[in-house]
Amino acid sequence: MSRKPHVLIPLPETDFDPTESATPWRVCMERGWTFTFATENGAIPEADHRLLMGFVRGPLGAGPRGLRDYKRMTAAPEYQQPIRYDEINADDYDALLLTGGHAPGMRQFLESRVLQGKVVQFFKKEKSIGAICHGLLVLARALDPDTGKSILYDYKITSLTKPLEQIGYASTFWLLGRRFRTYDVYVEDEVRAALRDPKKQYSRGWLFLPHVVEDRHLVTARYWLFDIETYSVRFAEMAERRTDQAGG
Repeated sequence: MSRKPHVLIPLPETDFDPTESATPWRVCMERGWTFTFATENGAIPEADHRLLMGFVRGPLGAGPRGLRDYKRMTAAPEYQQPIRYDEINADDYDALLLTGGHAPGMRQFLESRVLQGKVVQFFKKEKSIGAICHGLLVLARALDPDTGKSILYDYKITSLTKPLEQIGYASTFWLLGRRFRTYDVYVEDEVRAALRDPKKQYSRGWLFLPHVVEDRHLVTARYWLFDIETYSVRFAEMAERRTDQAGG
């Protein structure tokens, strides 16, 4: 029997997207994977409370399945015992999942130099990696010390696109102000700037159809509402295939 992958899921302590973290967890959990969670200081993480209110708080709120997945994930023993970012050792894992989220607490995750350094280690060892939405910013900001360039430099990817970010902001500004504009620079613009040839490497896909990009050991997606199930399955299949090829 093939060995099941062990995946690391780093999170901020607050404000991450419940669906973008929990649905990939559920898909992989149902395949028998093992998990480790990590936060900056080892605190038990909590998703953006507004998204947990569902669509009552606008189109960014989690749907029923995402809420169920989040409830199951947070009840898992490993979720209640996260390690610290500085305790991460890429050799201990087969795969890495980087979630999205919009609210201010995400900056702890998106701007952590410690986490960026750990992510570089995962890339150097060609571990299986999945990233969705704002999670691509962690990769874009993680610099290869040998080249000084982003580890994304030669990869084909997608991320939260500018049109999707604009729609999300416009649909929530009346209620939440700038809460869901994490930065003045759009995610797509920052991610594209990290690439060698953005026109060839970055793709938006059709707005309302699933769009997931797989390049070698990296799977990327835009946003949970359209992509989450396809993204989760593609990541799981890729990671299991690569774990088998590595000899288990």
